[in-house]
Amino acid sequence: MRLSRYFLPILKENPKEAEIVSHRLMLRAGMIRQQSAGIYSWLPLGKKVLEKVNDIIREEQNRTGAIEILMPTIQSAELWQESGRYDDYGREMLRISDRQDRPMLYGPTNEEMVTDIFRNYVRSYKDLPLNLYHIQLKFRDEIRPRFGTMRSREFIMKDAYSFDIDQDAARLAYNKMFVAYLRTFARMGLSAVPMRADTGPIGGDLSHEFIILADTGESEVYCHRDYLSFDMPGEDTDFDDQSLLQSIVDKWTSLYAATSEMHDADVFAQVSDEARLSARGIEVGHIFYFGTKYSEPMGARVMGPDGKEHAVHMGSYGIGPTRLVPAIIEASHDENGIIWPESVAPFDACIINMKVGDEACDTASEKLYGELTTAGRDIAFDDRDERAGAKFATADLIGVPWQIVVGPRSIANGEVEVKNRKIGDRENMSLEAAINRFASIN
Repeated sequence: MRLSRYFLPILKENPKEAEIVSHRLMLRAGMIRQQSAGIYSWLPLGKKVLEKVNDIIREEQNRTGAIEILMPTIQSAELWQESGRYDDYGREMLRISDRQDRPMLYGPTNEEMVTDIFRNYVRSYKDLPLNLYHIQLKFRDEIRPRFGTMRSREFIMKDAYSFDIDQDAARLAYNKMFVAYLRTFARMGLSAVPMRADTGPIGGDLSHEFIILADTGESEVYCHRDYLSFDMPGEDTDFDDQSLLQSIVDKWTSLYAATSEMHDADVFAQVSDEARLSARGIEVGHIFYFGTKYSEPMGARVMGPDGKEHAVHMGSYGIGPTRLVPAIIEASHDENGIIWPESVAPFDACIINMKVGDEACDTASEKLYGELTTAGRDIAFDDRDERAGAKFATADLIGVPWQIVVGPRSIANGEVEVKNRKIGDRENMSLEAAINRFASIN
């Protein structure tokens, strides 16, 4: 993409309303635009990152055997009345009426709707296990939306829902999601610690929040320091191997880790001083097992191998992509801007033409851009007629992992300068070497 033709509304000054680094940088980098309290438009740069995050989430959900669907944002109040949650959920739920005065709501979550889908189509245990997920907008009328898309009223959620014949099978579904979440966050450059958590309005008796440690976290969390050095499950993880999955979950729940709601000070005090870690945390994922909480009142039953009907056991599993984007920024930035992990970066590299109008610089830049684009790379080409300093500032601010700098001196020697945004290393190489290197990156 040529930046001269791209919609990238960079802000030079720090927005006064931004309280934390990620909110400030997302506004300055032209990733989002606030439309009203807690409601944001995602502009082109932000949308590209958001889609990269969604792609990783999809890949890891699909790896477990989960199946993607798409449910609507507006739901009938009748389903929630059936489950008993309509009156209990609180003022966070936006209740509305259609033109026929039928009570509706803007869905904050989808347990009722997906249970309705299930009960209308699945009749036998032979069709289980089943896990359905979607990536869709949600709305919760937060009393105090803050921190940009970290805590907004309208947000995107990946929510998955598992259906199983009994508790043992449901626990396997839970373990699959537990391991998939570890992999998902690790692929985005995040070290997420699973912590025992309160189930809240979702219900149930087994729940973990996946927390990344950050000074701007919403609440205090407590864990064993060794979690930060645990190896993540590999790409070759077999999600049909029950014993393997259980061993991974056992390892990642073997040490103390709890949110403030579940914290036990006496138990935490038994952890050694060197290993005891208390910090602020950002929740990036939450998984629940809640048994027959929804299937019993809503009649989601299947015929079991014993010839009798059984209420299915369910779980739900949430990840907030619009929350993950600022969480990644909180974990990876410097004084100059964002430092995107390559897996979610909006562009693979940024070509910086330091002297637009110089024939040699223009020719070399166009050659780089043309060949790398043809090779399938997503390249930002700063071809604007701006000062070199402004171009470097833009590249640093938007956090593209690699900068390919084309200047009069270097190109006179047949070379370009390649800069790594994260560590700052610079290397001179021939034009052809640069093309070969970035044409083959994964």
